[in-house]
Amino acid sequence: MDLQLLASVIVTLFVIMDPPGTVPIFMSLTAQMAAKDRNRSAFQALLVATGVIVVFAIFGQSILNYMHISLAALQGAGGLLLVLIALQLLTGSTSGEESAAKYKNVAFVPLGTPLMAGPGAIVAVMVFVQQSSQLSEYLAVGLGIAVVLGSLYLAMRFAGVVQRVLGENGVELVTRIAGLLLSAIAVQMIADSVTAFVKGVA
Repeated sequence: MDLQLLASVIVTLFVIMDPPGTVPIFMSLTAQMAAKDRNRSAFQALLVATGVIVVFAIFGQSILNYMHISLAALQGAGGLLLVLIALQLLTGSTSGEESAAKYKNVAFVPLGTPLMAGPGAIVAVMVFVQQSSQLSEYLAVGLGIAVVLGSLYLAMRFAGVVQRVLGENGVELVTRIAGLLLSAIAVQMIADSVTAFVKGVA
């Protein structure tokens, strides 16, 4: 196995997918859930993210080419979706029945995608796969993806412990901070998308 490539995949995806940063967002979206439901949502989000990553790793470039979609467009769309989620976190409109009505199942959207398996992670995985040519390299990419996804699941799985430590007011504060940070991430994604479009035209 290519250990250097493995380390590169783990570091890159860990920074992009940010397991620690997922905790406050996960807590805010599942604040009204029972512990059992929250754990189920964490597992479902993991399955969704794994499915999205695997599909795009194998068929991603073919899908985008067939639909005439650029990576920049995919990134911009993900950024716009994250803006909407960030605004809801900042205004406190993501909990309880209202959240359930908007997302049906938060494990699919926004947790599974675009928060866990977002445009950044999808593009990174596609690049790693395209640069691989040997079985050892494909194994390194696959194992690196599994390690980061496992870290994401553990972060969400034990978010309840963090919630009990922080208390209701602490969770409320963390939710607002998460919304602010998520909005910044979304704006950066949109800016990167616009930059890519400008460079493409030039």
